[in-house]
Amino acid sequence: MTDQILTVALDQNSAAFTVLRVAGELDHHSAPALSEALEAVPFGPEHGVVIDLTGLSYCDSTGISVLVIAFQNAQAADSPFGLAGLNRELMRVFQIAGLDKFLPFHATVDEAVEAQRS
Repeated sequence: MTDQILTVALDQNSAAFTVLRVAGELDHHSAPALSEALEAVPFGPEHGVVIDLTGLSYCDSTGISVLVIAFQNAQAADSPFGLAGLNRELMRVFQIAGLDKFLPFHATVDEAVEAQRS
């Protein structure tokens, strides 16, 4: 960890989907900021959500929990959902935890958006 502050930017590209751009460290100190940002996202059948993790440098179990809860909320609302841009080291953590078996990971935001449109 490098004590890198978490930033979350909401990018509502269209009425069809929202991209949340997450950068920095997602841990027990910063996870509430992402949870709060997710509360402002309109989940629904006609509105997809992509969480862009390209700038994420660290993620602990609390951060993972926030992402899993976001996925569950999307499922409950029948909302398209995707995670994009996770670096190789962090992807390995998700794989070890078995989360790659049900969380929808994509290499890029564009791929995640395209998957939602399909």
